[in-house]
Amino acid sequence: METEVVNKNNVSVAVIHSDEHLITDVQSALDLIMSVKYETGCTNIALNKSAIVDDFFILSTCMAGEILQKFINYGVRFAIYGDFSRYTSKPLKDFMYESNRGKDIYFQPSVSRAVDKLSGYSKLKEKDNFER
Repeated sequence: METEVVNKNNVSVAVIHSDEHLITDVQSALDLIMSVKYETGCTNIALNKSAIVDDFFILSTCMAGEILQKFINYGVRFAIYGDFSRYTSKPLKDFMYESNRGKDIYFQPSVSRAVDKLSGYSKLKEKDNFER
């Protein structure tokens, strides 16, 4: 796991890249939240998609909802970055689209877009990358 703190628009974002699954269930998500907050002081986290178990992206497992609710409960804004094109589920696409319209959870195609969203920079020049 590699963690880098990026400062943009006076906002600190912990950018994490891992080749291993860091989020496999609710407890591992909580562990990540607490570790990042303790080690970096950041309440904005960007994580690569491949560090999250595939079941997260199957909405019928309810895993995404349970995990993302923990981020919100602990006051952490969260962006997942990577290629989401392999997911064809309309409910999942709708979920990602609606999340991107909010202020706490984002699904972005690149780390730079994830940092932009979390730092508020993208509000100045944004068009969502997900269509319904």
